[in-house]
Amino acid sequence: MSKNGNAEGNPGKVPHIYVILFIMIVIASIATYLIPAGQFDRVENESGAAIIQPGTYENTDAPPVSIMDFVLSIPLGLIQSAPIIFGIIMIGGMFAVIERTGIIEIGVNKLANAFVDKGLWIIPTLMIPFALFTTFTGQIELSLIYLPAILPLILKLGFDKITAGGIVLVSTIAGFAIALTVPANLGTAQQIAELPFYSGIGYRVVILFSILAVGIVFVWRYAKKVKNNPELSIVSDESQSTQQSGQSLNDVSTAKATKRQLLTAFTLLILFGIVIYGLLEYGWYFTELAGIYALIGIIAGLVAGLRPSQIAESFNEGFQKILLGAFVVGIARAVAVVLEEGQVMDTIVYGLGQVVSAIPDSLTAVMMMGIQGLLNFLIPSGSGQAMVTMPIMTGLSDISGVTRQTAVLAFLMGDGFTNIFYPTSGYFMATLAVGGIRWEKWIKFIWPLLLVWYSLCIIFLIIAQFINYGPL
Repeated sequence: MSKNGNAEGNPGKVPHIYVILFIMIVIASIATYLIPAGQFDRVENESGAAIIQPGTYENTDAPPVSIMDFVLSIPLGLIQSAPIIFGIIMIGGMFAVIERTGIIEIGVNKLANAFVDKGLWIIPTLMIPFALFTTFTGQIELSLIYLPAILPLILKLGFDKITAGGIVLVSTIAGFAIALTVPANLGTAQQIAELPFYSGIGYRVVILFSILAVGIVFVWRYAKKVKNNPELSIVSDESQSTQQSGQSLNDVSTAKATKRQLLTAFTLLILFGIVIYGLLEYGWYFTELAGIYALIGIIAGLVAGLRPSQIAESFNEGFQKILLGAFVVGIARAVAVVLEEGQVMDTIVYGLGQVVSAIPDSLTAVMMMGIQGLLNFLIPSGSGQAMVTMPIMTGLSDISGVTRQTAVLAFLMGDGFTNIFYPTSGYFMATLAVGGIRWEKWIKFIWPLLLVWYSLCIIFLIIAQFINYGPL
């Protein structure tokens, strides 16, 4: 396999992510010739967001995408994803500067010494707070900060970068998918379903505990296997420098931080606190974060005593490392661009709604979860998907006898877990890029856990129907 991950001429290997996404764009383009164009009417809710009106679907005479539409889909996808792309690139630059200050290495060495005899316990020590913070705030984008922060430590303890990715992505998505008080996905879905905000929390606590426990065990078992035999690592075929630390814990440096490094660490603590406050209080997204990350990198470099040219060189090195993951986000967006241009997105939603209404009532909730999971590929925004699907799913739940609370739970589960599977998930692909983890390697790692999680979700949804999970 070549350095850029191309698998051509290598039978049995997963193709490069660009190849996979290009095939998806081709399929989406062909679909606009096979699927009738159509649209729902939309109305503004109390917050000003446009939501679908059930029962208003009508066919339109929109033409299928042309050759030029197909050609322009990738540039348009990159343009529409520009805030995310620039945010990702700036994250790479910022952490390259921070790494050059030396404070990451010192901090990692101290933590490595602290966990030298109990390395595996770092897994629940990190996963539990990551999951809890996410389940209350919904800030899964903080994975972009968590992963580069813990990656050197995880490598130093003798694990691999897949373990680091598992600690961050498995814990945060468990908290996001089984949300307790997340405004974006849970709050929007319950508002549309006319349920009290964050109601039904007791049952979700039970589900979250079960899902997170399974996730911790899964990551623990993989990490233990890699620790005992590094050849069993999913990334064992990659160079030592990119997948595991070759340094023995016995050789870990015990060098003390300089006064400048201590001041830099304190400065970063304040700056990242500001980032978290901005995310929670002002809803900062990648546009704001791109500028903030650039500023953090510059300030950290200057406080640490780096020359302006050294800071610029570090940014450039970080940009180069992260570029592939950033561009994947824009190319993946081209799939939705094609479907929206051909006006078949609403047709797909309408058709899937008809499928749900046609199945036995006992399986309605499970089918809802499956439908939401499929649609998340096309609509990776949790609140956006809620506005498109929940008006329809709410009506179907009333007809079938499934409580609206169960329909919301099915939405959370279907939307949530696919965020660490689909390449159209921007924050997920960005996190993989930050960690230097190829998408196909991640899929090889995560699919057994997803099977177990979805099996548990089916059981919990059946129980929800049985207990008439409410209110409504």
